[in-house]
Amino acid sequence: MKFDNIAHVSLLFDFYGKLLTKRQREVMELYYEENLTLAEIADEFEISRQGVHDLVKRCDKILEEYEAKLHLVEKFLSIKEKVHQINELLEDAKTDESQLIQDIRKISGEIIEEL
Repeated sequence: MKFDNIAHVSLLFDFYGKLLTKRQREVMELYYEENLTLAEIADEFEISRQGVHDLVKRCDKILEEYEAKLHLVEKFLSIKEKVHQINELLEDAKTDESQLIQDIRKISGEIIEEL
């Protein structure tokens, strides 16, 4: 599995994971966050490796469906990019740090922390 896909699913899980059942959350956490193999998870839950694989794929699909309807990750990434653009513009600003520039830096930092 590509790193980009793992990062994408992890982000979806961060946003929508609470909407999954307890068992689905546990399997997804072990697979994506703890990096356990399908066989290790299968042993943990006393199910087949194929059962774990099917559950992970089903959860991936559920998370993608939530994103298709709610677009929370898309909005998050858009806001994050815009804040980074603000910070880049501030870096290019005059070395004379006016109060306005300091206030903008503070607010953009707070936005990043909240995201």
